[in-house]
Amino acid sequence: MLVAKAKSAILWSGADILLKQGLQFGVSIALARLLSPEQFGTVALLYLFLGIAGGFVDGGLSTALIQKREVTSTDESTVFWFNLSMGFLVAMALFAAAPAIAGFYHLPVLVPLTRLMSLNIVLGALGSIHGTLLSKRLDFRTQMKISGLATVCSGTVAVALAWKGLGVWALAGQTLASTIATTVLLWIFSPWRPSWVFSLASARRLLGFGGYVFAAVMLYAVHSRVYTLLIGRYFSTRELGFYERASSTQQLPVSLLGIVMGRVSLPLFSEAAQDKTRLRRGVQMALRGMMLVNVPAMFGVAATAEPLLLTLFGAKWLPAVPLLRALCLGGVLVPLHGVNLSALVAQGRPDLQFFLEIVKSALSLLFLVGGSLFGVVGIAWGVGCCGVVDFVINAHYTQRSLGYGALAQLRDFLPIIAASVPMALGVYYLGEFWRIAPPIKLTVQVASGAVGFLLTGWLVKLAALRDAVSLLRQQKAVSA
Repeated sequence: MLVAKAKSAILWSGADILLKQGLQFGVSIALARLLSPEQFGTVALLYLFLGIAGGFVDGGLSTALIQKREVTSTDESTVFWFNLSMGFLVAMALFAAAPAIAGFYHLPVLVPLTRLMSLNIVLGALGSIHGTLLSKRLDFRTQMKISGLATVCSGTVAVALAWKGLGVWALAGQTLASTIATTVLLWIFSPWRPSWVFSLASARRLLGFGGYVFAAVMLYAVHSRVYTLLIGRYFSTRELGFYERASSTQQLPVSLLGIVMGRVSLPLFSEAAQDKTRLRRGVQMALRGMMLVNVPAMFGVAATAEPLLLTLFGAKWLPAVPLLRALCLGGVLVPLHGVNLSALVAQGRPDLQFFLEIVKSALSLLFLVGGSLFGVVGIAWGVGCCGVVDFVINAHYTQRSLGYGALAQLRDFLPIIAASVPMALGVYYLGEFWRIAPPIKLTVQVASGAVGFLLTGWLVKLAALRDAVSLLRQQKAVSA
């Protein structure tokens, strides 16, 4: 039953994220050709503050609704009103802090930009519980419709504003339009409506779990976006623009896998939390499937970085090539963080999640500050080092609770790395020695890399690849 639900949930969640990410990436290609790196970097300066503000709105209560097996309509309404109230308070605080933020970066345009973006927090709070309840019920089909429509609307607004020469306001308009469209569509497609009730007892009960999640989310928001502060304050918005372009390109496959498994794993892991054997099997299944896609994707993007950026975004983005390669190599282990943390939270241990985030935040700050001594590329390599440390720390507690730690997980995906490395080297040197137009070169490299990886996997009898082929055959037989 759990496997069947997992397959269905992953299918629809994957379709939702693939559609949304694909549309967003298409829009980003158009915007990258219309706007400058400095304009992208200017908006990126606010990511740290918006991430912290967004964490305050939820407070971890949405995660508590998913993790708790029995919740009442009073619990749901309480979380809605809590999120909405916090949204207003945080938006007002961000609005008031706009001059200070602009003064810190010495950019006056950040005052009106910050105040406009603060509206996004309130609008997002209006639909957050609708999305949470859809995820709890594993209704990703509805979310796919909402995401697709909202992305088309926001992308149209952004490209139109960029075409008219509005620069950073096109990017701000995209964010605002996306949140407005998503919230409106959630209220249209979701039958849930809040009641005029707020229970302090319910809030205290959920905060008992969600409070730790909130603290962990806040720490993660800081340590995952602190690079924007370092680059924006001590380098330039142009350098930050290049970093963001490299990061968004690298995160396309990573975020696809991470969001899908993040949505699906917590509800499913929570359901299996009382059965350690089933939970371990679920974690192992998620890990193998994600790494089978992520590892060759990260090595492949690193190998094709130059023709990829030239083909998609144009020559003005070539300075992002070394950043993209560093982030890809450092991003190989990123999907594992979410799987291990979801297993931990599903077992009702948000306190440990909070403790882990304290440790990881301190270490990441050391890596990033140390890396900054070697420029923006050094910061990118620092992010990669953080990824390795994060994996080891997260997996340590999976070992303690499920007997499936870093070494066991490494054994499961090491053959995938062994098959990916020769593929990436072959693809890289093919591009180095074959001087042809970037789009043709990229096409040949991608095709040869895919064939090379599949052939290598078949020759070494890669278990994860064999499992994937078996699953496809089963799905085909069921469909027939």
